[in-house]
Formats: sequence, C-alpha cells, structure tokens
Amino acid sequence: MPQFDPSTFASQIFWLVVMFAALYWVVAKLAVPRVGQVLDQRARVIQDDLDRAMQLKGETDAALAAYETAMSAARGQAGDHMRAILADVKAVADQRTAEISASVAKQVAEAEARIAKAKQDALDSMNKVAGESASAIVAKLTGLNPDSGAVTTAVASALKDAR
Repeated sequence: MPQFDPSTFASQIFWLVVMFAALYWVVAKLAVPRVGQVLDQRARVIQDDLDRAMQLKGETDAALAAYETAMSAARGQAGDHMRAILADVKAVADQRTAEISASVAKQVAEAEARIAKAKQDALDSMNKVAGESASAIVAKLTGLNPDSGAVTTAVASALKDAR
C-alpha cells in the first residue's frame, strides 16, 4: 500500500495540511456564517413571534377588562331596571289591593246593613206574630178581646226580658 510507504509521508503530510486548511477555510468562511445567519434569523423570528404574542395578550387582557366592565355595567342596569319594575308592580298591586279592600268593605257594610234590616224586620214580624198569638190566646181563654196596644206593650216587655 502506497500510503504506508515512508518515502511518501512528507508529500502526504503536505497535502493533508493543504486540504485541512482548505476545508477549514471553506467551513469557517462559507458554512459557519450561513448557519449563523440561519440561527440568527430563526432567533429573530422567534423573538418577533414572542413579542407579537405578548402584544396580543395585552390587547386580549384589555378587551377582557373592557368586557368585564361592560358586563358589570349591564348587570347594574339590569338590577336597576328590575328594581324599578318591581316597585311599579308593587305600586300597582298595592293600588289594586286598596281598591279591592274598599270594594269588599263597602260590600260588607251593605251586607251588614241588610242583615240588620232583616233582623229588625224579623223582630218586628215576631213581635207582630207574638202580639196576634197572645191576643188570640187571651181571647180564646178568657173570651175577652184585649186592647191591641196593651198586648203589644206586654209582648215587647216580655221579649225585652227574654233577650
């Protein structure tokens, strides 16, 4: 094998050094800068993406805060509307209750008046029937016709004592 021949070692070492230097120069001047540029570009893209994400996160946080504020205001307005509606409904219900109570009180008063009149009519009728019965009984038992004023007075006195 020629590469193991010691007489060719000097030329082999020379070409090894020349080729190593050439490859080193190609790698150092061409390949490494291109790889560095690609890495730098990738780092810039990643940093730009992170910056954009932070900016969007800030915008999202601001939008969320605005949404929460709007929702809070809307809830407050809804509560105010509900309280106003409930107050209106309560006022209408109180008014209707007062009207119905007045109507019922009027009907009760009218019914009490009718009952009192019916009671008085019944008492008057009872007094009349009692007076007629007493006159008929006295006439039947004694054969005399009693004075109707005296009978009415006696019946009224007896009924007054019975009450």
